[in-house]
Amino acid sequence: MLTTARLFIVGSPVLGALLLSAGCGGHLASVDNMHRARIEASPQFKDGVFVNRLPSDNPIEQGGGWSMLGRWFDGQELRRPTQPIEVVNRSRADFATLVEPLRVTWLGHSSMLIEIDGRRVLTDPIWSERASPVTFAGPKRFHDPPLALDQLPQIHAVIISHDHYDHLDEPTIKALSKQAVSFYVPLGVGAHLRDWGVPDARVIELDWWERASVGDVELVAVPARHRSGRGPLDIDRTLWASWAVLGPQHRVFFSGDTGYHNEFVEIGRRLGPFDITLMESGAYNAMWRDSHMGPEQALRAHRELRGELMVPIHWGTFNLGLHAWTEPAERLLAGAHERDVRLALPRPGESVTPEQIMVARWWPPQPWQSAAEAPVVSSQVEPETRLAVCPPEQRAAHGPELARLDAPDSRCAKTGSATPVGTAAPGVLRTDS
Repeated sequence: MLTTARLFIVGSPVLGALLLSAGCGGHLASVDNMHRARIEASPQFKDGVFVNRLPSDNPIEQGGGWSMLGRWFDGQELRRPTQPIEVVNRSRADFATLVEPLRVTWLGHSSMLIEIDGRRVLTDPIWSERASPVTFAGPKRFHDPPLALDQLPQIHAVIISHDHYDHLDEPTIKALSKQAVSFYVPLGVGAHLRDWGVPDARVIELDWWERASVGDVELVAVPARHRSGRGPLDIDRTLWASWAVLGPQHRVFFSGDTGYHNEFVEIGRRLGPFDITLMESGAYNAMWRDSHMGPEQALRAHRELRGELMVPIHWGTFNLGLHAWTEPAERLLAGAHERDVRLALPRPGESVTPEQIMVARWWPPQPWQSAAEAPVVSSQVEPETRLAVCPPEQRAAHGPELARLDAPDSRCAKTGSATPVGTAAPGVLRTDS
């Protein structure tokens, strides 16, 4: 019998319900003996499935799925835009030359075009109208892709975080496979691509902490806390991962989908600091607190990674959560101010460089819930502490590394010691201006 926990596996609860009602069991990708041996040798693979290093305690997996579905259909949140979203339409001509040593362009959801030290890396590309196994139902895009698929410039690598439908899109993969581009994926995900006709030589599967090179740019698969599967029959049969993109001069972190976990500090220590972090910030809820971070924990992870500029992803494109579609941006602005994090909130299609701070409100004002009203706090982790924010003159005197410290610093002693996040004065966590 299918449990409510299985509704969760494909990236959104409503999409899971659609699969069951449509009788979709998910395609079981074929794995040959060579690739199966690698999977079974992974430290993350136990008893026939991949597992997180921290145990998950998602209420939706403990029998809370049906109440959640009731809220999905009865909720009053403005989960979809009522007016067209302002999109910056782009063409191949905009990317004709690699003019910047580091530039990232948000193409919607978790699809990012990373231009880093002479290479172009595309993340979790989805150009389909729906994040769904069927074309007639499922989460539909809020806006058209700002860059047409046939307008993409030459791509040197495609990285995939996991195999949920809103991150691994079959039609898009098939179109990209016509280019001479290689796909870098977590263990097991390559079976999907090979089934779709991608040559085995262009599918590189990595376990956590394994590396591959694209010219002089390194791609490192790093630990994440999530799930996988494209239907009830293949839950957790493939691995999930975040990615570090390391160039000779610049570094980018791509979270993919992940709950907050206790290895961000280690990732930052070994691979950071990062010029830009691309952090999932939407489709969160306390019901699945260990699989999606939410805005506040994304900001916490950014600091622990030793990130300089944070760009949120996984919001503003599909209705996959139980919050207002603008809420991630509002909570990020409030949380970034409290944590002294440099933030960029580009419009779909807009490009960002490390020097930019883009916080102009391109989304409409509408009701939303603050972190205090709708907290998302992962289990099995230590509570967050808030660094005292240094006055501007102290930041200028001591340098940008102050914002990346993992503990209170004596140079900011005048502002007080660290306190648990959420104990700030009323009004700090929410701003509607």
